[in-house]
Amino acid sequence: MYQGTKYFLTLQGYFGRLGLIMNIGPIEIEKPIALAPMEDVTDTAFRLICKRLGADIVYTEFTSCEALIRDIPRAVKKIQITDEERPVAIQLFGGVETSMEEATARATAFSPDFIDINCGCWVKNHVSRGEGAALLKDLPHFERIVVSTVKATKLPVTVKTRLGWDANNIVILDVAKMVEQAGAKALTVHCRTRSQAHNGEADWRWLEKIKKVLSIPLIGNGDITEPDDVRRMFETGCDGVMIGRGAIGNPWLFARAKHLLATGELLPEPTLKERVEVCIEHLKLSVELKGMRDGIIPFRKYYSGYLRGVPDVAKLRRDLMQLVDLDPIIERLLRFLEQHSSATC
Repeated sequence: MYQGTKYFLTLQGYFGRLGLIMNIGPIEIEKPIALAPMEDVTDTAFRLICKRLGADIVYTEFTSCEALIRDIPRAVKKIQITDEERPVAIQLFGGVETSMEEATARATAFSPDFIDINCGCWVKNHVSRGEGAALLKDLPHFERIVVSTVKATKLPVTVKTRLGWDANNIVILDVAKMVEQAGAKALTVHCRTRSQAHNGEADWRWLEKIKKVLSIPLIGNGDITEPDDVRRMFETGCDGVMIGRGAIGNPWLFARAKHLLATGELLPEPTLKERVEVCIEHLKLSVELKGMRDGIIPFRKYYSGYLRGVPDVAKLRRDLMQLVDLDPIIERLLRFLEQHSSATC
């Protein structure tokens, strides 16, 4: 396990001294930094890596309630969790109240710490079925989805959404009041509209406005790529911060942000040795949990993040993309590290 570096060791001394407690039902976390649910990214292996490097809350990939109630193997696999991840949420999405009820009951049986509802996915095929961000166009339907989910479980239920459908239809203040009244225990807001997808800038100015109309915890999300982004988002008044794409290939972001919040000092970027060590640990976990082929082929998307900005890395990436067994990949990464270290001595 990756425990011997400054990132892990620094965290041990101040996990309990950050001073701001956020409650999700019985869960109490001090000034939490969460890993966002991301399709084909936040599988168990990646969640464990981020947890070991400081993520306070992790979420499964978003899972279709329709697939879950039909026992589709891929959907069932998505919501399998481990105790090391806790607190961990299972995120569900759907547009039919009865399906959300049944899926929530099934997800509850996997013993997550809470259930999160995805009401912000912008992807066309989900929106066209009345799921995800489509709920922002029909707030009564949105409310029924939340009420149905809350009714189906004794676990806390939270909601993740966006500001609105587009710039002319920003409804987040109404949504915030509605989800609280419907029984949600926290609200996460990605500070873009559905029409923006991942484009443009996230408008954090809305977080302060949302906080004024909300009694349950507010978690901010959108454009968190550096430790100082976490600090600035907390300054808007939100109770927690959620990191999404900024964590891909950069799981040290959690530890570095926590250190900055606690000390005012910025830890340096990880060395190449640290990057390679964590990349190998992550890959081993992926293979352990998924098997050789399924653990290696999908993992290829992480290499560019772990090796971003490293000189002379193009050939290494090409080689890694061709390898399909664990030991040769590890050997190639360690050989690159040795060559790079010798060249910089």
